Amino acid sequence: MEEALLLNQSLVTHFHLKGLSVNQKVQISVFAIFLIFYVLILIGNILIVITIIYDHQLHTPMYFFLSNLSFIDICHSTVTIPKMLVDTWSEKKLISFDACVTQMFFLHLFACTEIFLLTVMAYDRYVAICKPLQYMTVMNWKVCVLLAVAVWSGGTIHSIALTSLTIKLPYCGPDEIDNFFCDVPQMIKLACTDTHIIEILVISNSGLISVVCFVVLVVSYAVILVSLRQQISEGRQKALSTCAAHLTVVTLFLGHCVFIYSRPSTSIPEDKVVSVFFTVVTPLLNPIIYTLRNEDMKNALNKLMGKKER
Repeated sequence: MEEALLLNQSLVTHFHLKGLSVNQKVQISVFAIFLIFYVLILIGNILIVITIIYDHQLHTPMYFFLSNLSFIDICHSTVTIPKMLVDTWSEKKLISFDACVTQMFFLHLFACTEIFLLTVMAYDRYVAICKPLQYMTVMNWKVCVLLAVAVWSGGTIHSIALTSLTIKLPYCGPDEIDNFFCDVPQMIKLACTDTHIIEILVISNSGLISVVCFVVLVVSYAVILVSLRQQISEGRQKALSTCAAHLTVVTLFLGHCVFIYSRPSTSIPEDKVVSVFFTVVTPLLNPIIYTLRNEDMKNALNKLMGKKER
């Protein structure tokens, strides 16, 4: 009884985020770089969404999922980067317990939804390339909408489950999170109780999802590439380019998830570097890969810009 009362009296109400560096000059450089990246993320992904909505030729399952991916990347980066930019000018870098939990919830919501969406996009490319005659029957709009609903529902359920596990733990100090945003592994480390079972559940949840989806995606693209080798057509190069783009995004994004969530909650110096790729670099890859490497998108962008100029 006395121990419970002591915990209640000393509950943590705020956390201190260590950020990327304590050096003021480094922080100013980080602020400038992150701000540029964030602006580019917003411009690039918003432009993709607008272009897909505007151009009726892009009203296909592939670009429907791509617009969802761009929307997720906008939200995903917005969960962490603005707070990080503000914290570069603050010495304490405080975040309230509720804000920390909220950030963690939306971080996992968008991250898990993106993992599921990338898996669905791989399936879409598999059907398009390996079963082209059945493509419009298999990937009709009803199926696409149902898949989108399933993807978002899966991300929501995952995030609720993970956040519930973390929020129930007692936090009575220390209160320093060794990163520039709140995440499950860092929060679990601060709990003043034994967290071995929780860590196993986190690895079973996030780690298993990441590893299974990564294996499924790699196998899917391997099958696609084998199928493309057997095809002699004008669209072969275009299909190869599309698959290479998808595989690049998948490897960088899921690589982070496997690295962070498939091991116990221990901090190592590489965590922050990987987190930067996860929250800043990967969301910027979609506008670069899907516009500069995609002729359909470039043509649609040119049409959109041409119409605006007129």
